[in-house]
Amino acid sequence: MDGAAGPGEGPAHETLQTLSQRLRVQEEEMELVKAALAEALRLLRLHGPSTSLQGSGTPAPTRDSITVPPGLPPTCCPSVVSRGTQTEANLEMEPSSGPPGLSNGPPAPQGCSEEPSGTQSEGGCSSSSGAGSPGPPGVLRPVQPIQCSDIPRRNSSSSSPSERPRQKLSRKAASSANLLLRSGSTESRGSKDPLSSPGGPGSRRSNYNLEGISVKMFLRGRPITMYIPSGIRSLEELPSGPPPETLSLDWVYGYRGRDSRSNLFVLRSGEVVYFIACVVVLYRPGGGPGGPGGGGQRHYRGHTDCVRCLAVHPDGVRVASGQTAGVDKDGKPLQPVVHIWDSETLLKLQEIGLGAFERGVGALAFSTVETWDQGAFLCVVDDSNEHMLSVWDCSRGVKLAEIKSTNDSVLAVGFSPRDSSCIVTSGKSHVHFWNWSGGAGVPGNGTLARKQGVFGKYKKPKFIPCFVFLPDGNILTGDSEGNILTWGRSVSDSKTPGRGGAKETYTIVAQAHAHEGSIFALCLRRDGTVLSGGGRDRRLVQWGPGLVALQEAEIPEHFGAVRAIAEGLGSELLVGTTKNALLRGDLAQGFSPVIQGHTDELWGLCTHPSQNRFLTCGHDRQLCLWDGESHALAWSMDLKETGVCADFHPSGAVVVVGLNTGRCPDGLYLAIGSHDNMIYIYSVSSCGTKSSRFGRCMGHSSFITHLDWSKDGNFIMSNSGDYEILYWDVAGGCKLLRNRYESRDREWATYTCVLGFHVYGVWPDGSDGTDINSLCRSHNERVVAVADDFCKVHLFQYPCARAKAPSRMYSGHGSHVTSVRFTHDDSYLVSLGGKDASIFQWRVLGAGGSGPTPATPSRTPSLSPASSLDV
Repeated sequence: MDGAAGPGEGPAHETLQTLSQRLRVQEEEMELVKAALAEALRLLRLHGPSTSLQGSGTPAPTRDSITVPPGLPPTCCPSVVSRGTQTEANLEMEPSSGPPGLSNGPPAPQGCSEEPSGTQSEGGCSSSSGAGSPGPPGVLRPVQPIQCSDIPRRNSSSSSPSERPRQKLSRKAASSANLLLRSGSTESRGSKDPLSSPGGPGSRRSNYNLEGISVKMFLRGRPITMYIPSGIRSLEELPSGPPPETLSLDWVYGYRGRDSRSNLFVLRSGEVVYFIACVVVLYRPGGGPGGPGGGGQRHYRGHTDCVRCLAVHPDGVRVASGQTAGVDKDGKPLQPVVHIWDSETLLKLQEIGLGAFERGVGALAFSTVETWDQGAFLCVVDDSNEHMLSVWDCSRGVKLAEIKSTNDSVLAVGFSPRDSSCIVTSGKSHVHFWNWSGGAGVPGNGTLARKQGVFGKYKKPKFIPCFVFLPDGNILTGDSEGNILTWGRSVSDSKTPGRGGAKETYTIVAQAHAHEGSIFALCLRRDGTVLSGGGRDRRLVQWGPGLVALQEAEIPEHFGAVRAIAEGLGSELLVGTTKNALLRGDLAQGFSPVIQGHTDELWGLCTHPSQNRFLTCGHDRQLCLWDGESHALAWSMDLKETGVCADFHPSGAVVVVGLNTGRCPDGLYLAIGSHDNMIYIYSVSSCGTKSSRFGRCMGHSSFITHLDWSKDGNFIMSNSGDYEILYWDVAGGCKLLRNRYESRDREWATYTCVLGFHVYGVWPDGSDGTDINSLCRSHNERVVAVADDFCKVHLFQYPCARAKAPSRMYSGHGSHVTSVRFTHDDSYLVSLGGKDASIFQWRVLGAGGSGPTPATPSRTPSLSPASSLDV
């Protein structure tokens, strides 16, 4: 919504909001007092004389209804809730052993209600959106918390090791709304101090209550009661240990071209090597240039955080990859490192620089000339303030020389192919030529001497992102002005006394204007010609001797600018783009995509009900349909705004996309969890293409984060930002089910709520309540997959109702994992990375190590972006 002030907004409105918040705090304090009294009375009934209370005439505590005085606005986020004429809000009070609104009321004996008869107050329901009633901010299923643009989450590039857990809670709890598109405001209850409990703040603890019919866990000191299904006599009879199913990384969608260089090479085997998140992908193209994709992938997964740069040894087999620093789950910094590994066996050969680099590895390169006694060398530039340049012995993993490079950013580094003692670096407003003396191979005994490139009469560009060595010894640089400069080395007599008789300088020999805007990539071809790739103009130009243009091609705009160029077999070229696409083709025939991906943070994920296809959406405003069998993008479309979640209609022909949504198993209703604490219900017709307002569920005291439908389509289970678990009778008029004990045996069509008896064992000790972003039960109800805030995907047995339940843990994402979903036949699990914009497709293997039997191809109609998409 826009930021314009509406009628009545101003100092008076702010004062009313302040008074409203103070009133709610006082009401909550009253609720806590009543809850404590109710708990004391309950314990007295259980342990005291049977007639001590009943015979004394002391009335049982009743549920009071407190009404906010007219004129005070509700304490919903004003940037999300529609402005209207609502002036009254009813807050229900119930006896409980914890804070108001939580599903932790006193456990009722079997056959008894939680509340005395005659004192219940029905949850609000409206069959139509009348004038003034707040409407939902968007349509979509609450499958996981979102991340607001101004709320930092755990990722390899922005997390601070000094971030405190309590600060982390307030930010992440606010980001769990799953509905906020363009607003950075948070829920007023998100900053409330946690209640004290035996577990202490930040603890997650479970125990039986006295009746033995429920378990209780604590999140941020708040008790959450969950009732045990009647078929379970003891928690000891539930499954223990990790599930027999395992995951194997099948495919990685995406390529990191948006913000990285040195990211695309071709190996001796013909495989294309690139990276995304913590994974280095070895892609084997299928078909011919311009033809269909296919092919296969292998993955090097030795890194513990995001990979930033690559280098391939001249032998075409050995690969060096450098990672960023990042932080671990406790906020402690992780050290950046370089891995040298064999691309044929995927085995790590050497680990270089552990503890020597700061922040991350920004650029690296192999020497092209190996000495007889030392083998290959590796030069590395880190991301510290001084951008330290170091030279390493690859075979021994020892540092031979190191020097402070520059305070300006360094974008590229490389050894001269003719002389390993010559190293070149370029970046912001500089080209540096380094002379390296190896010091007889003694660790730390080498020296590095710098000579600056002299621009002379030529304008110094702001950036020099790339360079390439020519066979004649000259060097070409591409800069942000669109120029290609030719650098030559000259030696002259020195006139400085005591400094020898010769002075070596590097000067510009020639200049050619090649592109409009920056030049991002240069590539020397086998035939001696040079390719340049432009940013703004997206052109690929082939240059002959004397920088004469021979041929050119233009990359389609929707793929972005040219980021990297690699030469394949024959005339084939591979081009990486700034919109995370990998293209294949040649200058004559053009280029077609073989790898595509999102370009910004991902949150929305849903799988097709009968095909191995899935939809993703995120902050790049793109909605993409992926084919899990061919590993290709079926289609994509521009949403015009941020996409947070998506969900298919059961027919598979319609998908709903927006801020937050859920659907009924039979497709008759659509449930929308909103940031105004309500769940809106719509009746659906015409196979999901038409909908009308049916009612709304009112009763949550914070924003809705997750919801699931029952198998019969009549009930909803929902979670909220303050860890409530509530149940709703939709068919009966959108009523809040006061007696949560009676919902213990209800069967759920899906299980994506992160709080509930069947999944409470997935929560780690010390959790602040926001460490789990998404959860999904398999369709066969055997396992549950979890996406956590620490870059991991977990598999647990289902039900997972034991504290500290063991899991199978899988890494690869370089950022918080935002969502997980099983495909329709449980043959695959799809997981989304947040900041790294990666999509992982995992193959689910059975207990015997073999995958599931492929499902019969579905005859349901395919989803197309033109005719059957409802956004």
